[in-house]
Amino acid sequence: MSEKQFFIFGAGYSGKVFARANTDSATTIFGTTRSPEKFEALRQAGVEPVRFDGALTPEIGDALKTTTHLIISVAPEEAGDPVLNAARAAVVADMPALEWIAYLSTVGVYGDHGGAWVDETAECRPVSKRSVMRVAAEQDWLRLGQDIDRPVAILRLSGIYGPGRNALVNLENGTARRLVKPDQVFNRIHCDDIAGALRHLAANNSGGIFNVTDDLPAPPQDVVAYAASLMGATPPPEIPFETAQLSPMARSFYGENKRVANAAIKAAGYRFRFPDYRRALDHLWADGNWRDGDPRSPMR
Repeated sequence: MSEKQFFIFGAGYSGKVFARANTDSATTIFGTTRSPEKFEALRQAGVEPVRFDGALTPEIGDALKTTTHLIISVAPEEAGDPVLNAARAAVVADMPALEWIAYLSTVGVYGDHGGAWVDETAECRPVSKRSVMRVAAEQDWLRLGQDIDRPVAILRLSGIYGPGRNALVNLENGTARRLVKPDQVFNRIHCDDIAGALRHLAANNSGGIFNVTDDLPAPPQDVVAYAASLMGATPPPEIPFETAQLSPMARSFYGENKRVANAAIKAAGYRFRFPDYRRALDHLWADGNWRDGDPRSPMR
């Protein structure tokens, strides 16, 4: 295997999972965080930590010069994509080894489709401001790829879960709720399949837009009930969506209803390890590693 150097802007939950899955001695992975306090956790995941707070430092610039594969997992801001704002010139003129770029986006760019199926050809009609900014960031990265003649893979992710970040954890810590909005469904994606899709697309330097999401869009209350059945626990009572106490962001998720298809990533040759939440929760429960990881952002 030829040597690869990955640089991940925003090496959070998914970035650390990707790094742990890439232990080949021919692969080096740099990853950024805003907090030096997180450096040790990144090192333990196999990431060379670098601080990025919106400005390109000499340390980042040096690492980018030998980077072959660039992954962006940083949310856009009102002023635009912070990575492009800081590093566009370096990407254009000072990354001679660069072969491939990946931008981690969200299925939120599709907006609300009334529960209908959407694929990568569907119209993007984002509802939330954060998704509007995601669409703009996607287009900026795709244009940059065209300008420098490098493939850009846009990975549109659904609700991320995995060890430490799932309905089993929520049940144990008492935060699980069974909110019921008639006909509402969400797709989900296990973190291992994000890592696997990235690894597969990087190996082939594949560009394009890919929905990285499971095969089973489902009502969120069903996921909680299934997790409870695995634990032998009584699921929490159902709560009508109309009367639920929710943050504005949480409520906004329920304003978008769609079923997201994933044929493009399968056509590119990737096969999902966890194509639905039942198999994933079964595996987490059987392995006993469901408490591990970063529990800050629970599975919907």
